[in-house]
Amino acid sequence: MATGGADLIREMARGDHDAFARFYDRYAPLVYPLIRRILHDSGDVAACLHDVFWQSWQQAKAFDPARDTAEAWLVNRARDLAIERMRAARRRGAGLPFGNGRARVSGEEPAERPLDRSVLSRVFERLPDPQRQALELAYYGGLTQTEITARLKQPLGSVKTRLRLSLDRVREMVK
Repeated sequence: MATGGADLIREMARGDHDAFARFYDRYAPLVYPLIRRILHDSGDVAACLHDVFWQSWQQAKAFDPARDTAEAWLVNRARDLAIERMRAARRRGAGLPFGNGRARVSGEEPAERPLDRSVLSRVFERLPDPQRQALELAYYGGLTQTEITARLKQPLGSVKTRLRLSLDRVREMVK
């Protein structure tokens, strides 16, 4: 019988290192492509991936399965940490690009295997272009609604509506 993500997190909260290893093996392939899409630099990506799982281990007791699935909890953590690193790099003047460029990876680590390009990319592909574009800028680009408005040259109300509709559709598709 396979152990679910919420069960693994509960076991991690009790200090079970084996549960943490299984959690990493199961979910690193999900979050690694997301982090890589945001950060691009393989060194930053690896460091961020480490931070995501270290933080998950440290905060496992705070996980509430009534509020989130294990996947959503981890993906949100990965996204937030990657965007935080990207913004810090921008403040330092690194000027990381946003776009389709990707870091080369060896493919040897479980997290580096494409696996299935994750549920997120399939869900994003099914969104109408205006919704997908706004959500990608917010989610992968870390842009605020105002920044998205400037980038797309669209009214703020339109951007807010597109983001709300896209998030509603994502929730429906992931159920």
